[in-house]
Amino acid sequence: MKYSAVIFDLDGTLLDTLEDIAVSANLVLRRFGEPEHPIESYNTLVGDGVAMLFQRTLPATCNDPSLLQRATAAFQEIYADQWHKRSKPYNGIEDLLSRLSSQRLPLAILSNKPDHFTQLCVSHFLSRFSFASIHGQKAGVPRKPDPAGVFNIARELDVRTESIAYVGDTNTDMETAVSAGSCAIGVSWGFRAVEELRRCGAQEIAHTPGELGDILLA
Repeated sequence: MKYSAVIFDLDGTLLDTLEDIAVSANLVLRRFGEPEHPIESYNTLVGDGVAMLFQRTLPATCNDPSLLQRATAAFQEIYADQWHKRSKPYNGIEDLLSRLSSQRLPLAILSNKPDHFTQLCVSHFLSRFSFASIHGQKAGVPRKPDPAGVFNIARELDVRTESIAYVGDTNTDMETAVSAGSCAIGVSWGFRAVEELRRCGAQEIAHTPGELGDILLA
């Protein structure tokens, strides 16, 4: 096979989690008396971790230096009750993972979602599948697009970063792959537009999980 391992982003790539994230973030904003955002607007607000989510959703005129910290903490509390209510794997993802697993291709996940929630989501929605490595955002490890997470997974799997396919749905994912020297593969069913993925370094674009399988197993 062309690749020795595949690293997937989680939100917007394997799982459709947007509504649970958006509902949780809006509940936080409501708690602090700040304006909420339409669900669909979160397509461009998510992807870079919880702190960045609230840097984007809180009003630019907000001058309370502690509000970002309090909003981030509140999100952890509220999302703990919401993370599984509306989220689900995208259509075709389970068939894709079964196909890749049958070829014994090592699979991993690297997400900017807090690690606790990353582990919960994978164990709840994708428990049928064996991932060689699963990493969410952790203290001490720079978040994507820093390539540190890819390097860590490459060491765990004992593969070269150049032989890894990195699959994601945002500019952050494509920039992560490029920075790590891995192959950047964008998916069009996630949170961002194909033009953004191409502009940020996507070498391939998959429009369906079946097409992604063909790319990965070519």
